[in-house]
Amino acid sequence: MIRDANPADAAAIAAIYNPYIADSTISFEEEAVSVEEMRTRVQGVQDGGLPWLVLEHDDGSIAGYAYATKWRVRHAYRFSVETTVYLAPAHGRKGHGTALYVALLERLRAAGCHLAIAGIAQPNEASVALHEKMGYRKVAHFSEVGFKFGRWVDVGYWELKLAP
Repeated sequence: MIRDANPADAAAIAAIYNPYIADSTISFEEEAVSVEEMRTRVQGVQDGGLPWLVLEHDDGSIAGYAYATKWRVRHAYRFSVETTVYLAPAHGRKGHGTALYVALLERLRAAGCHLAIAGIAQPNEASVALHEKMGYRKVAHFSEVGFKFGRWVDVGYWELKLAP
């Protein structure tokens, strides 16, 4: 079941996200996110009128989440969002990312968003494949834009027009 995140989901969301911080360059954060900070982030996204969704199994466990944030703060960017999806490691390659993105993109279209943007640290073949499956196309590549674990990391940007 895909539903809106609620404050009680913060611990599960942090548990999914923190290993990406500690063990990969997929996230450029370098310190684990507390449950309270995650709760604040979820609430901030939702208070801004954007969705933060979770995929919940029948047993109540959270397999992954997806959300959108404003692309930039300037008013002219108000119809563009940055999209993000994270899955618990055991739930990759089961269609959960696709299901979350289908629901997220549907909500964004209904809200009148025009463009979805995804920044993907490179290399990340699974994320690139998911985004391209959803219709995103690569539009930019920044070389050595991030530095983590003692090495430079590239980031590519993909976009998806949500409205004709």
